[in-house]
Amino acid sequence: MNLSIVIPVFNEAENITALIDEIVATLDDESAYYIIVVDDGSTDDTASVLFRCAGRHAQVRVIRHRRRCGQSAAIATGVAAATTHWVVTLDGDGQNDPADIPILYAAMDRAADDIWLVAGYRKQRMDGWHKRVASRIANTTRGFLLQDQAPDSASGIKLFARETFLALPQFDHMHRFLPALVQRQGGQVLFITVNSRPRQHGRSKYGIFDRLWTGIIDLFGVMWLRRRSMRPEIEESQSSRAGRQNAPSHTGTPTSP
Repeated sequence: MNLSIVIPVFNEAENITALIDEIVATLDDESAYYIIVVDDGSTDDTASVLFRCAGRHAQVRVIRHRRRCGQSAAIATGVAAATTHWVVTLDGDGQNDPADIPILYAAMDRAADDIWLVAGYRKQRMDGWHKRVASRIANTTRGFLLQDQAPDSASGIKLFARETFLALPQFDHMHRFLPALVQRQGGQVLFITVNSRPRQHGRSKYGIFDRLWTGIIDLFGVMWLRRRSMRPEIEESQSSRAGRQNAPSHTGTPTSP
């Protein structure tokens, strides 16, 4: 296993240490991995807590936004900073289970070539009833309009190739539409049931009505992107293929004339 774990955080000083320690305990017997935590302009003690974690764990890298830019921007910063082919994202509140990381990685390893994203699906969410109801309504509405077959758009645990993410259109809240955006690019998505855990400290950074109104606006934006996508089917003549195969190779170190 050779991957980067990207964790966006905002005011998670009480949760992030336990999450990082748990990731290390889960993956230390695996191959190389790196933990990239992006502090999205936290106003509590998150930054100093993260630097202490980085001092204890060589795998941890901390990146800070000077001001809050949003979860999607924090994820994009972390993915851009990653140096591995595979990237896993986790929420910073500890509700995603690090034990699911090897499961997603194994699923991608077995998957067909057209699977570009493995996304976690929280079949039993450990949230209050109001959040579960709101999420069910949002998932049903989004699924009907986007036809992306995503049962859980808000799940933070996902695995994808770094290049896949960087090729997607970037906008605020885009992380909630990764299945639809990947499908727009021509890839397929595999959904895997994952564990859901209750938040131990603090409160969610998203209000139900804030998420509702921004979600509606974003939904129509993604629908527009899907309609405007252009993925032509390419047919190549035999002569063109033969010419390309017989063309001189340009690999290797160039020599001086």
